[in-house]
Amino acid sequence: MPHDHSDHDHAHSLLPPDPALRIKALETLLTQKGLIDPAALDVIIDTYENKIGPRNGAQVVARAWLDPEFKAALLNDATSVVAEMGFYGRQGEHMVAVENTDDLHNIVVCTLCSCYPWPLLGIPPGWYKSDAYRARVVREPRKVLADFDVVLPDETAVRVWDSTAEVRYLVIPQRPAGTDGLDEAALMDLVTRDSMIGTGLANTP
Repeated sequence: MPHDHSDHDHAHSLLPPDPALRIKALETLLTQKGLIDPAALDVIIDTYENKIGPRNGAQVVARAWLDPEFKAALLNDATSVVAEMGFYGRQGEHMVAVENTDDLHNIVVCTLCSCYPWPLLGIPPGWYKSDAYRARVVREPRKVLADFDVVLPDETAVRVWDSTAEVRYLVIPQRPAGTDGLDEAALMDLVTRDSMIGTGLANTP
């Protein structure tokens, strides 16, 4: 399936190889040409980093833990369910939810670029976009999980999902033990961004 990826043209080849330097060079160039406002960029970044993302995904997961009917609907048609909750838009048009169980652990990657469900998880972390993660998680997912301090029983299968421009994934982590009496707000605090990518587990109370 196609990814959010385009061929590098001549202009891109003149940019520094380091991603952070490339971003800064592009921002400087676009600012000088009057095409962007750095202050507006800061507001957008703050919105996705602290307001939109990953609390939205945490709310979806917490509700799925509490409501079996909601979870069934989410697993059947995540796009419609999260849209009804107000979580939709660019980078979140086509969502699929996958559930971690004792028998199966899911992990998400975008092997060609960095497709990621921004409306649910916010801005993707740097490691998610790195060449090392994108290459290794497909070949040796258990070793990558171990790098994130996630060690699974041998009998738990690991499935890697390749996110694309057309399909993005939300992992529903396993609900921690000892949380039967917690409400949605308290459960949300246990859901981490990494647990919704599959490189982490939900926190224990």
